[in-house]
Amino acid sequence: MAAFVVRRLASHAVLAVLAASLGYLLAAAALDPRAALEGRAARPPEAVVDARLGALNLDDGTPLAERYLTWAGGVLRGDFGRTWDGEPVGAELWRRLGVSLRLVLPGAVLGGAMGVALGAFAAVRHGRAADRLISGGSYLLLAVPVFVLAVLLQILAGTANDAVGMRIFAWVGEATPGASHGVVWGVADRARHLLLPTATIALCQAALYARYQRGLMLDVLHADHVRTARAKGLRRRDALLRHGLRTALVPMATYFAYTAGLVLLGGVFTETAFGRHGLGEWLVDCVSRGDVNAVAAVECLAACAVVLAALASDVLSAALDPRVRAGAGP
Repeated sequence: MAAFVVRRLASHAVLAVLAASLGYLLAAAALDPRAALEGRAARPPEAVVDARLGALNLDDGTPLAERYLTWAGGVLRGDFGRTWDGEPVGAELWRRLGVSLRLVLPGAVLGGAMGVALGAFAAVRHGRAADRLISGGSYLLLAVPVFVLAVLLQILAGTANDAVGMRIFAWVGEATPGASHGVVWGVADRARHLLLPTATIALCQAALYARYQRGLMLDVLHADHVRTARAKGLRRRDALLRHGLRTALVPMATYFAYTAGLVLLGGVFTETAFGRHGLGEWLVDCVSRGDVNAVAAVECLAACAVVLAALASDVLSAALDPRVRAGAGP
């Protein structure tokens, strides 16, 4: 198992380096920080603009390859450069990452668990009312964009608040400004603000996973190993859980890695809709300002996150299927 993890980690590390490098090159080639400086009302002298861009490693007069090597050397030392305002990128990056993780991780985990459970249940109830309800609900959620779902949940929460005459649901920011800072109230207030954003991400992920898990589960319901287990005396539920679901989870584990990018993209829209000052909001702002170093740092972090998701997927696949550990699987 350890050798398998090391091999996969090495291959994923190469992909992470390539993705991060491509992200920087695209940002440096597409964004125009010089135009942002020269477009100011009080246009600074050309020498001042050149000096400013040179200090930030953004001077378009320097070859792109040279700028990339300077940036890559800094990243290897843990230095992502400086933002447009001259502040270290790393400090703001890690602060924003904490906000995004508190938003995305609960929704992604909850959505994945819900999707697998609902998909397996729908397959077992194939053709019945529960199957049609879960399938129809999944199709409906998949057809609704993330930002539309976020607005709909806000409308429903606002209606519920008006109906009961008190503010049960809150969703703007991470906590209520100026509220009491008691430990119990602080935890409850943060959980209240996290409820709707988490539900937005979880519902989108659950719909995606439920459709895929249902198809995988249907493929193994009448497989030989499931029928053999039942012929040996196992109850239908036990046979499906021990042998059917375990087999269906192997390709599902691989699918988790492919949806990591969708989770990150959904997080960008969710942060905007719920007033969270995380990586998504920062990325949009930095792109509009032409802040190459900050954009490249977010892209580098996103590439590492997708690669880590792929590694976790490989480990889960290996734990479920011994053939993967032996090199016979993907």
